[in-house]
Amino acid sequence: MHQVTTSFGTSTETILEIVNEGIIPVQHDDDDYEEWRFDDDACRRIRLVLQLNRDLGVNVAGAALVLELLNEIEELHSLLAHLRS
Repeated sequence: MHQVTTSFGTSTETILEIVNEGIIPVQHDDDDYEEWRFDDDACRRIRLVLQLNRDLGVNVAGAALVLELLNEIEELHSLLAHLRS
């Protein structure tokens, strides 16, 4: 956790809020959040949430919706590409 908060310049509370909102899964064996590990996709999603907040004032719940819609758009693009081929 410390490495993630330091790398992104954010607080533990913000990361916990992102996790609690279901934006990223947590790889952990216990409830000690200091031992939680985040993969590359989770870090990408954290970065996007923080950018949305900083640049547009979007809160964590709003960022969750934005990320969900972006995923749906990506899936639709893939489906469209498949249908065109």
